[in-house]
Amino acid sequence: MPSQASITPLQSAALLPYLLPRSPQGRPIRELRTRMEGIFHIALHNLPWHALPARFGKPDTVSRYFRRLTHAGLWQKLLHALTEAAPGHPLRELETPILKACRRAHRILGLPFLVLIRKLNLRRALPAPPWLLPDPLLSETLASLKIAPPPPGEYGHKTRHARLLAALQRLHRNAAGRARIPRSVRAGWP
Repeated sequence: MPSQASITPLQSAALLPYLLPRSPQGRPIRELRTRMEGIFHIALHNLPWHALPARFGKPDTVSRYFRRLTHAGLWQKLLHALTEAAPGHPLRELETPILKACRRAHRILGLPFLVLIRKLNLRRALPAPPWLLPDPLLSETLASLKIAPPPPGEYGHKTRHARLLAALQRLHRNAAGRARIPRSVRAGWP
């Protein structure tokens, strides 16, 4: 896809079934393709919404539409569609901008969205390297583990138990992800 984020008519037709064609007031939205181009432009260039070029429309309007699409489940549907699409499908041509837009959507959708991305094995949709992000399934499993205190007596058992406990605590901390991921790491993630 070119850096100007233009969508071909064929790609637009492939996206159309997933988009919200009407505003909340019921008015039809005529510039769906332009709004999606704006969303993809922001996602591909990792820009704030206020930096959206005028040819894509008002930044507030496009960002509001992005949030509406996110809350309506567009990105989850598109991720499922990407995994099922044939190699020559028009959605495959939009894979990079869709995955980059998913990185923005994760801020709204939270951990369940990260779980979906991991289950579908679309790592490029993750906002940072997977080893820095929370792994909700693993952290919930580890949190439910009950570790009994070491049996009194033998020193070797206590040492092994302490090492096991420390390893599990480290694993749990890693599964929870980093509290803060530097912008340079997020920007460098392909």
